[in-house]
Amino acid sequence: MPRSVNTSQQSWFRYWPQALALLLLLYFTWRMILLSLPYLALEDRVAFLRIKQSVIHLQWWKGAFYVHVFTSVFLLLAGFTQFNSRVIQQYPSVHRWIGRSYVVIILFLSGPAGLILAIKANGGWLSQLAFTSLAILWWWFTWKAWRTVLQGKIEQHRAFMWRSFALTLSAITLRCWKWLIVFLWAPPPMDTYRVVAWLGWVPNLLLVEWLLRRKKTDLSEEFS
Repeated sequence: MPRSVNTSQQSWFRYWPQALALLLLLYFTWRMILLSLPYLALEDRVAFLRIKQSVIHLQWWKGAFYVHVFTSVFLLLAGFTQFNSRVIQQYPSVHRWIGRSYVVIILFLSGPAGLILAIKANGGWLSQLAFTSLAILWWWFTWKAWRTVLQGKIEQHRAFMWRSFALTLSAITLRCWKWLIVFLWAPPPMDTYRVVAWLGWVPNLLLVEWLLRRKKTDLSEEFS
């Protein structure tokens, strides 16, 4: 009986961070869906577009905006299948098809659209540099994930997919940082935007790099 209890406790301590991460991802993805719904009206004075009146007349910008908004929800949902070991093992065809869709959307739709939006980002050159860097790295990591899986380099593929999805999650983390900064200090809106333009994705990428390095170190120690 004690052994059974210990085993269940070990199982709980092992998997609760994954369960918590999944619940948070589900919640914030739902929030992103709610934020995206007003844009279905395709009106020029809705939500975020109200502060983009200086560029809303540019059809190339408007097209990129709608592409970016409406594809982002799918990309977030992809995380439920692309990083779930049970789905990967039991439903490999689902993993492959959603993974291909994820890659195609970023490489040909959302990535280029994000780069276009970065050119006209609020907050001046500092924000524009942040979002341009984000768009380029997002595209590059996704491309490398695709190339490495075609070459059969599965571990490298997983690492680049983690990097790619860390940047996909910037859609959520940027808004979380914005809410926290405004709640604590209430700085001017453009100052907040310049800060969260970097905070939205740089910590995500640093965290993933740390996790990948730790995993590599643990494997090295295990086989040494």
